[in-house]
Formats: sequence, structure tokens, C-alpha cells
Amino acid sequence: MTAATEEALMECLVRPDGQEDLCLATYRPSNGVTRVSGLITSVIPPEPGDRQVHGNATVTGDYILRGAGIAQDHESGLVLLHSHPGASGWQPMSGPDRDAESSYANLVREMTGLPLMGMTLATGARTWSARLWDIGLGRDINCTHATNVRVIGDRLAVSWNDDLCPPPPSTHRQERTVSAWGDQCQADLARRRVLVVGVGSVGLDVAVRLAASGLCHLTVMDFDVVEPHNLDRLLGATFRDARLKRPKIHVARRAANAAATAITPRIDVSDLSICEPDGLLLALDHDLIFCCVDRPWPRAVLNALAYTDLIPVIDGGIAIDTFGDGTLRNATWRSHVIRPGRPCMSCNGQLDLGQVVPDMQGLLEDPSYIQGTDWQETTLGQNVAPLSASVSASLLAQYVSTSVAPGRLGDPGPLQYLLSSHHLDRLVAVTRVNCPVEAAECVGDHRTDLSGRHEQAERLRRLATSPGSNLRMLRWIDDRAQAVINWLDGHS
Repeated sequence: MTAATEEALMECLVRPDGQEDLCLATYRPSNGVTRVSGLITSVIPPEPGDRQVHGNATVTGDYILRGAGIAQDHESGLVLLHSHPGASGWQPMSGPDRDAESSYANLVREMTGLPLMGMTLATGARTWSARLWDIGLGRDINCTHATNVRVIGDRLAVSWNDDLCPPPPSTHRQERTVSAWGDQCQADLARRRVLVVGVGSVGLDVAVRLAASGLCHLTVMDFDVVEPHNLDRLLGATFRDARLKRPKIHVARRAANAAATAITPRIDVSDLSICEPDGLLLALDHDLIFCCVDRPWPRAVLNALAYTDLIPVIDGGIAIDTFGDGTLRNATWRSHVIRPGRPCMSCNGQLDLGQVVPDMQGLLEDPSYIQGTDWQETTLGQNVAPLSASVSASLLAQYVSTSVAPGRLGDPGPLQYLLSSHHLDRLVAVTRVNCPVEAAECVGDHRTDLSGRHEQAERLRRLATSPGSNLRMLRWIDDRAQAVINWLDGHS
């Protein structure tokens, strides 16, 4: 849910007299490959007579029917929420809690076509718990408990179900990290599923540093292979990788595994494009995404995803300007968090929506098309190793602000650094009137689908997976040698 929705729910659920209360809300499903999420879209406050408050709170059938009717009209599911005053942490269900939710589960599913969602607010620590109710009769009906509940605002606040996702123990390799923000924060960050889209010079550095911080589950996505011209920026890649046409994701996994400090790190790799339907579905399995790509189509997909499915996207990039004689004039790098409450990439000037369709059609690969536009394809890859570190540092600083909120301050908004004058600017960005991206907040699986067949990704996957027989053998030998090195280093 968004922070604004949470505030509206708090007004309904937290009473001045300290008694329990309840309310209803609607939700939209957002389903990935393995994760099922519910996005709370609107609050349905109780009217007089909708519930009885007597220390505990009892919902009436009329309130459920009214709420289910509203949910049905909006093609949404229904959420039944109640509070546990003064409590903290993930809340188990009491007998009355279970009876109240289970007794209406089948009715709600029949009316809305979606399972009833139950949620509990522990008001003492402002933590949430959630569950979805299955089909059944009487005491035979069961629910599926959520792994976490996420609230997206100036910071990404996550309530964890410790039974399903216990906090990983910190290790001696994380002592300095834990000393910076404490055990509780480390336990929170370590459990988050983070996706890095694009593991070029910036994305690779981001992935390695996330693994070093103790992240337990990291996914890197890229369909490209290492080539000689990457080696001056892709730290960790070798000339051997370029000769073997090794996929960049395998280089990223090797480097992240070597840097990982978690006891059992899981570094998943995907050679999909975020523009492909399966790549989009995979992204929905994550709590937070780093956008380290520069083409319009993938950026448009991630830009939309931040609003439709409430997954914060940390985005940024660098622009290098030269004089006519080829010497460096200036370099500028930017970073920002794309999320509800902040302008989208298009509104803050970091995405030209007019180039998305040509990119989808493959026209940005066509020199004759590029000559007739302002598109500067050759400048996209401009970067140098010393400045890549500055870009990744800027993205990671946004990540820390969004996740940890140092000094109780969350994400700072768009930032821009000018290299020539060494000046940091806080940029002012305003949402355009009738912005279609931000208007599609919380639609989930009802989103406008920007994914499709990505021919460039298909071509590069074939190059990576179908090299000559000699290259296949050499890569196999190199992989086996790397496995021995990983074992000696204590990595799986």
C-alpha cells in the first residue's frame, strides 16, 4: 500500500479510547512468477451501525455486503482490517479473528471473484500482518499467510512474518555494516528481495555492494554478453570472459557471490529482458528494483511498474559532454526514486515517451531512422570507470535513504551532481497534468501491458547460449574451475 493509504487506514483503526476497531478496503491483485500480492486501492470507512465496538470490534453482515458490492463494481477484492491496540510485530489470529474472517470468506469470493484478504494493524509499533482466505466450509476453511506487508512512501517500510521468513543471523563479516544501523535494520534489509535490471558498469557495482551488505536474495537481469569494449568499465570482467562471450549476468553472479557476506546468499540470474512478458512477471516477485538501463522501452516498463504495482524503482544515469576537440567538458549524473508521491521518469525529464514505440519496433537500431531524429544512440554507452562508481554510489545512497531513513528522513527526491563545478543540486520536478503513468496507480494485473517480443534480447541470448563447440567446452572448463575457487572461498 502507499503511505497515503496507510494514513487513511490509521484514521479508521486507531481510536482515542484505545479500543479495537475495524474497517474495509479494496485491493487489486498483482501476481508475479512465484509471488501473489494484493495492492490496497481504497478505504471504505464504516458508517453508523456497520460495526459494534465493545473492547473488541464486531463487523456486521450489511457492512460486508456493502463493501463487497463496492469491490465488485471496481473489479477489486475486499479487505477486512482490524486493529490490535498496543501490540507490535506480526500478529497471530485469535479465535474470534478467525471466525469473523472465515465466516465471510466464501461470500466475498462469490461476489468479487477474488479471495477475502484479512489484515491486522499492531498499533504499538505500526506493523501489519495479512492473509488470503481459501475456499472451504466451516472450520475446514484455511488461509494463506503473507510473507510481508510493504508500505511505500518516503521510505519503504516492511512488516515481516518471522515464521515464514525468519531474520537471518548476522555474521562477523557484517560487523561494520550492523554497527552503522543496528541489528533490527540489518534483519529487515537482509530479507528484502532486490532486482538489478542491467548489469553494466553501474549495475554490476550496485549488485556487488548489495551482496556485500548482507542481502540474502538478489536477482540480476541482463541478456547481453561481455565484449572487449566493456572491459574498461565492467569491473570484475576479464578478457577471458570477453573471449568466451560470457553472459554479463554470470559475471555479476560470480562477483556478487565473492562479495556476499550472508551465510547462505542466493544470487539468481535471468537472461530475460524486462520488456518481455516473462521478465516483467519476474520483476513482480521483488520488493525493490534498481534500473540500470538506458534504452527508452525498458525504462518505460520500469517507470510504469513503480506505480501500477507499487514497487519502488531506483533509477539514475550519467551524461558526458565533450568539447569539439574530444576533451571532457563536463559530466552530470542523476539519481531518484520512482514511486507514488514522486513524479515519474517522464515528468522529471528522464524518459522521452515518444521514443518508446520506436524502440519497441527496433527502429533505434536502424541508422537511417536515427539520422532523422534527435536520438543519440552513440552517447548511451558513454561512461568511464572512475565515474561509474559515482553513479552507483548515488543510486545506493538513494537506496539507503529509502530503506533506512537516516535521521528519520526518507528519499530526498531527484538529485543531480555536476562534475566540473562539483555541485550537488536538489531538482524540482512536478507531475504533468493528466500524467497517464501516475494515474495508473495500484492497478496491478489490470495494467496496460508494455511488454512484448524483444528481438534484440532473443538474438543476444542465442549468441550467449549457442557459441561454437570449442567455446562451449572452454566455458565449461572455466565454470568448473570457478566452482572450485568458490568452494575454496567458502561460497556455494
